[in-house]
Amino acid sequence: MPEHSKNYKWYILILVILTDMFVIAIPLMGMSVMAREISDNLGLDLVQVGIIWGVGSLPGIFTSLLGGMIGDKAGPKRVLIIGTLLGGLLGMARGLAGSFLSMTMIVILLGAVVPVVLMNSLKTLGEWFPPQQLGLANGAHAMGMALGFMIGSLFSATTFSPLLGGWRNVLIVYGLIGALFSIPWFFTPANSRVSESTGISLSLRKALQHVAGLKSIWLLGFGLFGISGAIQGTLGYLPLYLRNIGWQPIHADGALSAFHTLSLTFVLPIVLLSDRLGSRKRLLLITSLMIAFGLGLLSFVSGGWVWAAVLLSGSVRDAFMAIFQTTVIETDHVGPVYAGTAIGFTMAISGISNAIAPPMGNSLAVLWPGAPFAFWSALSIFGVVCLWMIKEVNRSRNNLIMEIVPVQAET
Repeated sequence: MPEHSKNYKWYILILVILTDMFVIAIPLMGMSVMAREISDNLGLDLVQVGIIWGVGSLPGIFTSLLGGMIGDKAGPKRVLIIGTLLGGLLGMARGLAGSFLSMTMIVILLGAVVPVVLMNSLKTLGEWFPPQQLGLANGAHAMGMALGFMIGSLFSATTFSPLLGGWRNVLIVYGLIGALFSIPWFFTPANSRVSESTGISLSLRKALQHVAGLKSIWLLGFGLFGISGAIQGTLGYLPLYLRNIGWQPIHADGALSAFHTLSLTFVLPIVLLSDRLGSRKRLLLITSLMIAFGLGLLSFVSGGWVWAAVLLSGSVRDAFMAIFQTTVIETDHVGPVYAGTAIGFTMAISGISNAIAPPMGNSLAVLWPGAPFAFWSALSIFGVVCLWMIKEVNRSRNNLIMEIVPVQAET
C-alpha cells in the first residue's frame, strides 16, 4: 500500500464514523427517546409505536443486500454520496409527518436507504484497512456508533427538543446535518488499488451466487437475526417501559443512554482482545450470551437491578457488532471483494427480525410489562445457537486476499 494510502485511511475512518453517527445513530436513538412526544402528537398506541420503530427494517431486508452488491460493483464512494443525501432528506421528512400512515411511509423509505449507507461504510473500511488493522477499524466505527446512540438518547428528548421547539425540528436538523455528508464523500477519492482489481469482472449475480453458497454466511445471518432483532426491540421499548412503571423521563432516558455509554466504553478493548486471542467466534458467543442474559433479567427485575441488566447487555452490544462485521469479512472466500455482498446478505436476514421483533414483543406487554424482554431474550438465544455452529476462521491464512473468481462454496 502506498504511503499516502497508509495515512489517508485514517481520514477515511473518521469520515465513515461521523457519517454513520449523524446519518444513522443519532437520529435513530432520537426517535426512540422522543417516542412518547411523537405518539402523543400523532395519537399513536403502543403497538403503532412498535410498528413505526420496526417497519423501517422491512425494506432493509432487500436494500441491505442490493446496496452491498452495488457497492461491490460500482464502488462504495458513489453509493455513499447518494445514500447520505437521500438519508438526510428522508430523515428531515419525518419531522413533517402528520399521521401514523405518513410517518410509517417515510420511515419505510428511510429504512431502505440507511442499510445501504451502513453496508458501504463497512465495505469502505474493508478496502482501506489491512487484515491486521481491520478489527481496530471496525471497533473504532462501533465506538462512533455507540457515541451517536448515546448522544441521541441522552439529549434528543430532554435537551434538543425543548431547545429547538419540539420533536419535529429535532428530526429536521438531524436530517440536514446527515445530508451535508454527501459533500465530503463527493470529494473523497476511491481506493484505486481495490477498484482496479475488482471493478471489471465482478457481476452482481455472480457475487450473490458466491456469497449465498457459503454456509458460514447463512449461520452468521441467522445469528444476527436473533441478536439484532432482540436489541432492536429493546432499544425501542425500554424508555417507554421505564416511564410506564413510574420512572422519571430523565431517568428512563438515562438508562438507555447508560446502555450506549457502557457499549462505547468497552467496545474497543473487547475488539482488541479478539485480535489478540485470534478467535472471533469465542467472543461472539460470550458477548451474545451476555446480551441474552441481560434482556432476560429485564423481564422481571426492578429498581437497581434494572441498571445491572442494562450494564450486562449494554457493555457488549457494539463490541458484538464490531466483531461480527469483522468475522463476516474474514470468512473464507469473502474478503474485501465480496464484503459488501456478504455483509448485506447477513443484514438482510437480520432485517426480517428487526422488522417483526419490536411489534411482536410490544404486543406481549398485555401479559406483564416485562414480557417483551423475555421474548427478545429467547430470540437472542436462537442467535447464540446459530453462532455456535459457525466454523472458526483461520486468520493466519489471510482470508482477505482479493479473490475475483468465485471459488467452491462450503459444504
